[in-house]
Amino acid sequence: MRAKDNSSPEMRIADNADRSRVLPAGFLLGGLGVLAFSFSLPANKLAVAGIDAFTVTALRAALAGLLALAYLLVVRASVPGRGDLAALVCSGLGVVVGFPLFSSLALERIDSATAAVILGLLPALTATFAALLGGERLPWLFWAATGAGAVVLIAYLLSASPSGLSGFALGWGHLWMFLATVSAGFGYAVGGTVAKRIGGAQSISWSLVLLMPLSIPVAVVALIGGTVTLTASVVAGMVYITVISQFLGFFAWYGGLARGGIARIGQLQQIQPLLTIVWSALILGERPDAWIYLVGIVLGLLVWIAQRARLRTTDVSPNTGDTSPSPRVEVALRH
Repeated sequence: MRAKDNSSPEMRIADNADRSRVLPAGFLLGGLGVLAFSFSLPANKLAVAGIDAFTVTALRAALAGLLALAYLLVVRASVPGRGDLAALVCSGLGVVVGFPLFSSLALERIDSATAAVILGLLPALTATFAALLGGERLPWLFWAATGAGAVVLIAYLLSASPSGLSGFALGWGHLWMFLATVSAGFGYAVGGTVAKRIGGAQSISWSLVLLMPLSIPVAVVALIGGTVTLTASVVAGMVYITVISQFLGFFAWYGGLARGGIARIGQLQQIQPLLTIVWSALILGERPDAWIYLVGIVLGLLVWIAQRARLRTTDVSPNTGDTSPSPRVEVALRH
């Protein structure tokens, strides 16, 4: 038995007539994924208050891997093909290792609201990696909007730094968070593509399981030699980023990417930074300056422009009377 959970046949997604039936489900699943991930940075901030970044990363990967193994055994999932296995390892390196490690290192140095603003570049980066992996040519408007977003982000971080614009005072926390965002964009693009064939739940589960030979030994060593101070809030944060951020949240997110397309569903991430800023204020008591909300809104608008520009290059050619997908649609949705 092979559980296909929330996967979608590739040709069905590429076909305009059937796309109208899978998009609502894709947006629903994607929205649930964004909601789940919007709590990740505040929860991770709680966890790193008592556990060092390397131990947090290894521990959440190992524990989530055990949950994933149990899931795969329960559904009696078939082992993916060799090509998919390689892609799943690559995706795991992005979302199981890269993003958790770099974001944890960042949150040891900056607050979660600032980290959320940097994460605002994630939708554009996800679409960029999807384009590079799919060999698509993106229009100038996409790159213009993406570049403008980077300029706005850097300008804000510089203006908010102690030395202001008088010196390039971006700290290690900002750099780590940017690397975390790049890692997530890469992992989402690869994992979302594989999810079209084997389903969102199996995509993240196999990534976690394939990395268990690395994550479990590292977690044991990290626990022995790392810094661990357990409190109720540290445990709560650790549980959330393990069970939801690293495991169940991907069931919905990858399922949404598989059903609705990486570019379309990726648009939903534009609201994630603002949600995270709100949760950071409510959960952690952070009080970001008023400008951070404006920057978040501007980044969201620029990301929306970038995503819309990309979508126009992947839609079926209008006014032709032909309802079959163009070759570029199939490149974007079937690779």
